[in-house]
Amino acid sequence: MNFTLKAKFNLAITSHHKHTHQRPLKIIMKSKIIPSLLILLGAGLLISQNPKGENAPNGAEEKIAQAIPAAAHAKPAAPRKMLLFSATAGFRHQSIATGKIALAELGKKTGAYETVVSDDLANFDADKIKQFDVICFLSTTQDVFTPKDIKKLSPDEAKSAQEKSLTYRKNLMEFIESGKGFVGIHAATDTLYNWPEYGRMIGGYFDGHPWNAGTEVQIDVEKGQEKHPLAAMFDGQSMNFKEEIYQLKDPYSAKRQHLLLRLNVEKSAKVGGLKRKDGDYAVAWARHQGKGRVFYCSLGHNHEMYWNPKILSHYLAGIQWAIGDFKAEVTHTID
Repeated sequence: MNFTLKAKFNLAITSHHKHTHQRPLKIIMKSKIIPSLLILLGAGLLISQNPKGENAPNGAEEKIAQAIPAAAHAKPAAPRKMLLFSATAGFRHQSIATGKIALAELGKKTGAYETVVSDDLANFDADKIKQFDVICFLSTTQDVFTPKDIKKLSPDEAKSAQEKSLTYRKNLMEFIESGKGFVGIHAATDTLYNWPEYGRMIGGYFDGHPWNAGTEVQIDVEKGQEKHPLAAMFDGQSMNFKEEIYQLKDPYSAKRQHLLLRLNVEKSAKVGGLKRKDGDYAVAWARHQGKGRVFYCSLGHNHEMYWNPKILSHYLAGIQWAIGDFKAEVTHTID
């Protein structure tokens, strides 16, 4: 089932069974209704789509409403649509529920994009994927394109599922390389290890998190990027908070992406289990994939990330750049 948040708060629920239909849910707004109430209404409908027990913390909607930028970084050249996909075949983050609200409302309130919140793999069919301008993998994990119960399927069913998985992969990569956008948040690098092309596209694979959710960390703007459009919202200032930070493995290379944020190891809590001899613990970057644009940020484990004003502004900049509306120079030496 798809859940769509439109810019004027007209909501539609779309079913992808044999027949597709829409049942618009119109909400009449009065000028006296505060933005946080509107977000609360939208959040309630989003929560109804979540797995049992997966909810944003109490008060999250109001905090998100207060943190969302007042305007988009750039005026959309045309109405834009983002698929927000959070399927998991491994660990599932509780903060996904909060991330759904934040990212959907980020587009709606600023007018930057409309969001379709759905884990329906039918959206990766060739005739459906083309409706989107950008696809966001929100803390996806493992092989999201293959059924978890594939071992329980009959040989013919398993073969069909594997063929579909390959088709979804092909369609996603063609979508990006044709000139569309891809955004990865947090565990999107903990995804599709069995598809090396995905690892190269997103910029690397998860290799553990020495800095756990309760660890104090310092995140710095990459030197020389203080005025870059995708990092300018930080004003060159470091951020200090508790958050889970990843280390990455091949095919990660700083030369393959335009780095924006990185962990300051020396000024973060001392931890064990560090694997990178080069001390390179990148947090956010942008890169090109064919004619398309890829933005990744590993921040997003803790709920609090989704109501941090600067991080939301960073997400928005990355999404709008991936779509193609927000112009920024992105360079890397290795494709």
